[in-house]
Amino acid sequence: MFCLSEMEDTVRVPPDLLKLPLEVAIKKVLQKLLLNKVCSLTFCFPYTYTLSNLTKKSFFFKNKIQKVLSIGLCVTIYDIKSAEGGFVLPGDGPATYKVRFRIVVFRPFVGEVIAARFKESDSNGLRLTLGFFEDIYVPAPLIPRPNRCEPDPYNRSQMRWVWIFEEQEYIIDHSCQQINFRVENISYPPVPTEQAEDAKPFAPMVITGTIDDDGLGPVSWWEGCSERNNEDDDT
Repeated sequence: MFCLSEMEDTVRVPPDLLKLPLEVAIKKVLQKLLLNKVCSLTFCFPYTYTLSNLTKKSFFFKNKIQKVLSIGLCVTIYDIKSAEGGFVLPGDGPATYKVRFRIVVFRPFVGEVIAARFKESDSNGLRLTLGFFEDIYVPAPLIPRPNRCEPDPYNRSQMRWVWIFEEQEYIIDHSCQQINFRVENISYPPVPTEQAEDAKPFAPMVITGTIDDDGLGPVSWWEGCSERNNEDDDT
């Protein structure tokens, strides 16, 4: 779920940060540039490749094809490996450094099971949160069936989902302390050039998950299963 990625970039440290220790100043600049943003790596391939061969966003670059691969969402700056330079260009205030650094990246993979918490729900499905990341969606078709969606009696602006199994009803709401879901898809929406004032905040990464399988969904659903299995084994 988390990866440590090493990167290299040119970093401009503004004059007001130059009074700080160099590593601290560079970290502040990198945090502003990278935190909560999707980081990408760029690869160049021979011209003999065609755009139809590439599954990611691609474009021509001189006599090659450039392929951009998203490596995940930057969670924090782990450390600074090296910083060289410190040149101040004529007529410019910031000092420019060539920096090698490592970042902690949130990069789940399809098929991974992750523990999350309930955030909200509507007629389209569930929205889950990890605390630092909240763009996890479980669409209605990936909720166990039979089920129903009904108004939440404790929050009239929200709908809640109920799974019906063996004449028992299992509610999915804020009372569910932990919800296990399996990653079905990961997408990286393009950054919008314009956004309405009342629009939802832009999500650089969106995860689609499912809870329609054994062991998935609220942990409370399965707490009694092991006890029942042990009783069956004893008999």
